[in-house]
Amino acid sequence: MINGLRRHQKSPQLDFIALSLRGKKIGFEKIITLIDDLVAELKKDQVDDDAKKEYCAVEFDTTDDKKKVLEKSISDLKTAIQDSEEGIATTTDEIAALEAGIKALDKSVTEATEQRKEENEDYTALMASDAAAKELILFAKNRLNKFYNPKLYKAPAKKELTDEDRATLAAGGTLAPTEAPGGIAGTGIGFVQTVTAPPPPPEAFEAYSKKSEESNGIIAMLDLLVKDLDKEMTEAEVTEKDAQGDYEVYMKDSSAKRAQDSKTLTDKEGTLASLKSGLEDQKGSLTSTSKELMATNQYIHALHLECDWLIKYYDMRKEARANEIDSLGKAKAVLSGADYSLIQTSARARKFLRH
Repeated sequence: MINGLRRHQKSPQLDFIALSLRGKKIGFEKIITLIDDLVAELKKDQVDDDAKKEYCAVEFDTTDDKKKVLEKSISDLKTAIQDSEEGIATTTDEIAALEAGIKALDKSVTEATEQRKEENEDYTALMASDAAAKELILFAKNRLNKFYNPKLYKAPAKKELTDEDRATLAAGGTLAPTEAPGGIAGTGIGFVQTVTAPPPPPEAFEAYSKKSEESNGIIAMLDLLVKDLDKEMTEAEVTEKDAQGDYEVYMKDSSAKRAQDSKTLTDKEGTLASLKSGLEDQKGSLTSTSKELMATNQYIHALHLECDWLIKYYDMRKEARANEIDSLGKAKAVLSGADYSLIQTSARARKFLRH
């Protein structure tokens, strides 16, 4: 039998009542008082069992709900931690790609600037060379016209005297002679030497005509050279203009892209720092929540040790206690109104008390 029932069956009060009946030591009034005290104690025990059962039910329900919430939190935290770790890996790769892209863009800009500088230097040198060659060719053509086509000859512009030149002449001095053109790009190589000493006049009309035809051919050749130079210079100007335009567009686009990539890089670095900080917080929350779940499980285990026996035997205890109270009540009734002999009354009382 359960301990509670044993306690009531071996109750000192019951033993004392039975002993009193057998020994006829006290009157029924004291025995009835003892019965009333025992009934009160049994009722109090039932109230305690009822309260304990309600307490256990509430605690089991509350802790079970808490356990479910903690388990859900742990599951969510593990998912969040996995997402954060994946986000950190992805963001780290994106930052590396942005840094590599910015580095490559800077290198490309440097190379494009160097190339543009070289192209411009080549263009400047070509234009200077062609301009010098053109000037020398036109000079040679003009000198040829002086002898073969005087009407087309253009005399050099009269030199304008400076204040220093005027002072020299006023003092009876002479001016330094004007230097002849120095050839292509100042090299001294040109056509001047070939035309500075024209041949003597022809002796016959046929010879003159032949020389005239030759001069015209030379002049035509010089005109063709000038035309080729003009074409080359025009093409060079167009190429230079297009190259400069392309370079400026590229530099503008590169600057905009670098600014955007730098901003994105800064944002990504901020995101990475936030993800790392969040990950640490999530791990800390997971640790504390796991500890709380462990403590809750331990409490539930202790609660089972405390409550399972009562819940299992609650109905049996209640029924046994009710039967005992009923038996005591019947015994009290017998003792309270009996006109029987003491032996008969005692026998009946003992019979009820043994229940």
